[in-house]
Amino acid sequence: MKMRKLLAIMLVLVMSVSLAACGKNDKEAGNTGDTAADSANTAVTGSGNTGVNLTVAIWDTNQEPGLTKILEDFTAQTGIKAEIQVTPWDQYWTMLEAGATGGSLPDVFWMHSNEISRYSEYEMLLDLTDRIAASDKVDLSKFPQDIVNIYKWNGETQYAVPKDIDTIALWYNKTMFDEAGLAYPDETWTWEDFRAACEKLTKPDGSQYGYAIAPSNNQDGWYNMVYNMGGTIISDDKKASGFDQEGTVKAIRFVTDLVKDGLTPNYETMTENDAYALLEAGKVAMVTQGSWMLAELCNNDYVKANCDIAVLPKDAETGRRASIYNGLGWAAAANTKNPEESWALIEYLGSKEAQQKQSDLGIVISAYEGTVSNWTQAYPDFNLAAYLDMMDDLVIRPYSKTTVTWENMITEKLVDAWTGTKSVEDVCADIASEMNATLAEE
Repeated sequence: MKMRKLLAIMLVLVMSVSLAACGKNDKEAGNTGDTAADSANTAVTGSGNTGVNLTVAIWDTNQEPGLTKILEDFTAQTGIKAEIQVTPWDQYWTMLEAGATGGSLPDVFWMHSNEISRYSEYEMLLDLTDRIAASDKVDLSKFPQDIVNIYKWNGETQYAVPKDIDTIALWYNKTMFDEAGLAYPDETWTWEDFRAACEKLTKPDGSQYGYAIAPSNNQDGWYNMVYNMGGTIISDDKKASGFDQEGTVKAIRFVTDLVKDGLTPNYETMTENDAYALLEAGKVAMVTQGSWMLAELCNNDYVKANCDIAVLPKDAETGRRASIYNGLGWAAAANTKNPEESWALIEYLGSKEAQQKQSDLGIVISAYEGTVSNWTQAYPDFNLAAYLDMMDDLVIRPYSKTTVTWENMITEKLVDAWTGTKSVEDVCADIASEMNATLAEE
């Protein structure tokens, strides 16, 4: 708690310095409505080299080649250069935090539901509300409203434009299924069928497991089981934990039983290996994985030769086959030296034109309505349609103002359930109690 308060104080102090240097934020300075749009349009319609070189921060090297092509198109249209800087996820937020406290954030960068609250609360992001309202390129009604709302602070101020959406599907090793004499997963599969397949696909000598999952595999793993089995992670009003619900406990017990029965690598192994890496190494027969991993998996030689994709199993009792989904947002620094050029880039990235290109290049599932039809052709040797089929029942990734705090706590406490140190019931009760205390402070 002391660290959170210290960060809040630092962010407020930096923002005060930033605002003193820049005058005021756009609303206070009267730079709103058509004025903002006119300035942005001037930047967009310029020709030649404007002399501006925007820094664009992302965390995924797999998306860099495709996004670079899109930025090149933007530069050709506007003369505004934009250079991608990739920082891995584990260091990305440290980099942004250092930039926030040091007054040197990138011009444009990815924002996530886990982190949007603290950057919004201390006004570290460029207010896009009036710019979007005046834009003829960005239409927020064309994006999933759950994702739009993630980046709308207090239901009023839009701090980011949706970039994409993601769903979760089941990757499986066809060769291993063939060797075990098993039919491939399909839409009839329940989690009980999944469990039975894990038993047949796991080898006693530990050279092959049916599945791989760690406590940290939440959105791409056990979160989906929780909602399919009738539980929740957090209440709709974001005031209560769902870990005291029967469906949540059932899901955690289901996955930890897989670990206990040796159908997945143990916790110690999973601390040293990513689930997708074990699939690529031919060590596991199945993983659940997000659509954001397509470039990584579809371009892996072993995966190309042996694997394919299916929809997630459904729960036999509830009949539900839900996918947790999320979407990144394109945001800009409030104190960027290039506010109109930064907005021009975000406006372009949020346009149907750029969203269509993102989909056609197979980078991710674009968020703009009607732009995903060609996405499945990006990697024609795989059943990418499974990811789109999972859009039939979507649950927005659980979040609140303090997502990082309670999510990290959950991951730590689940270790006891994974290793059998504590019962699933006791672990879930502990999580519910501490999570409720955290939410009460929001």
